[in-house]
Amino acid sequence: MSKLLKPADYLQKILTARVYDVAVESPLEPARTLSQRLHNKILLKREDQQAVFSFKLRGAYNKMAHLTPEQLQRGVICASAGNHAQGVALGAHKLGTRAVVVMPVTTPRLKIDAVKALGGEVVLHGDSYSDAHEHALILQQAQGLTFVHPFDDPDVIAGQGTIAMEILRQHQGPLDAVFVAVGGGGLISGVANYIKAVRPEIKVIGVQMADSDAMFRSIAAGRRVALPDVGLFADGTAVKRVGKETFRIARGLVDEFVIVDTDAVCAAIKDVFVDTRSIVEPSGAMAVAAIKQYVATHKTKGATYAAILCGANMNFDRLRFVAERAEVGEEREALFAVTIPEERGSFRRFCELVEDLPGGPRNVTEFNYRISDAQQAHVFVGLTTQGKGESARITANFVRHGFATLDLTHDELAKEHVRHMVGGHSPLAQDERLLRFVFPERPGALLKFLNLLKPTWNISLFHYRNQGADYGRTLVGLQVPSKDDATFQRFLDTLGYPYVEETDNPVYRLFLRNQAASPVGCRA
Repeated sequence: MSKLLKPADYLQKILTARVYDVAVESPLEPARTLSQRLHNKILLKREDQQAVFSFKLRGAYNKMAHLTPEQLQRGVICASAGNHAQGVALGAHKLGTRAVVVMPVTTPRLKIDAVKALGGEVVLHGDSYSDAHEHALILQQAQGLTFVHPFDDPDVIAGQGTIAMEILRQHQGPLDAVFVAVGGGGLISGVANYIKAVRPEIKVIGVQMADSDAMFRSIAAGRRVALPDVGLFADGTAVKRVGKETFRIARGLVDEFVIVDTDAVCAAIKDVFVDTRSIVEPSGAMAVAAIKQYVATHKTKGATYAAILCGANMNFDRLRFVAERAEVGEEREALFAVTIPEERGSFRRFCELVEDLPGGPRNVTEFNYRISDAQQAHVFVGLTTQGKGESARITANFVRHGFATLDLTHDELAKEHVRHMVGGHSPLAQDERLLRFVFPERPGALLKFLNLLKPTWNISLFHYRNQGADYGRTLVGLQVPSKDDATFQRFLDTLGYPYVEETDNPVYRLFLRNQAASPVGCRA
């Protein structure tokens, strides 16, 4: 780059950028529920509503619209985790040129299919953007194509900067800060150049994932730092090394950075959904997660913040993970490992303690238990909470009442794996019958079940997970001697909860049933 462009230079490029052949002026909408909860006005810049569900088409098209006819005739190539790829493919289709797109093999199938649908030629290579970028440069030289960089190009940066131009035109009142997700730095470079040229009092705050914070580390070090690896949850910002130009701009114009984690982003995806009924991708929710963290840290009230929802190319299969982690990320759910005596009545006593917790009863969101020891039982418990930091107080309350407890709310191993692995064969599970129940999601449903149980029937397995419906699906193992079959059937009829007996299910026999147990006939 022969000349270092100043904010005034970028301002001119942004004002004359050619983006509206393919892009629309996206809405700037208030997030009313989130604003009320945070006591600050939160505005959402809806780049998720672009034709390719991302802001990336702005910069890609602006770059391609400035190419010569000869360059367009030869075709273009890019490397992308997905959103830039769709922008290039759409722009190439609009301009009638060939587009080769190199994508990491980790790219969600949704984005790969979208690029192909727009006419792009997809080449999969490497595990990250940086790997794909190196391969794209090789193909560029071999085929004489023009490289369309996803972030480190003045025309791309200027195209992204039109977002800031729209924000300031759409919102005439006070604006304290704009929060921008950062991968390679193209978006924040364009936004920062425009805002600092027009309204320098507005803060520009970059947001990075804790496992993909190349820009933050580079600015802290005073030089570009290459990360050995990057996280892939927010794949749209998974960049190992930021650009030379974007680093120069961010170092000079970005006011500060906020680092967020996966759980915070999952909670932010839910917050956006509550206010918009739209689902954004992890990178698209990073700015909202950062605003929440910023408000909690600085204790602000009455301020106005804008978050750029930069993309909505979410893999549907990820929603299960997002929904599970959102409550923990917001600390609306706390997780515990609780040790209770393996004796009759202790399970009921623990459930009664949950009902009587200070601040009011909590809903049980999860309960996992498998008999394994004659003296002690270890249970994995999830409870709803009323605010951040409450898990420590609940832990102390359990301990005070004689239940040794570990707070697992911030334990990654517990959240990611152990919660799904509580179980196994147990030599203590004699005369075990396994049943799937449908419990109503209301206070007292579990206690009703426990109170109707015959005292001589021991619970040997219990698994429950709240699924957000008005009923919960629960798996229960009960040690019921065969002589009690008739009494047990009366218990089931009196309970009145829908159930299916799974004692003869082959999966239960393989993974959970006492290996020494004799075959049991169907008792359903």
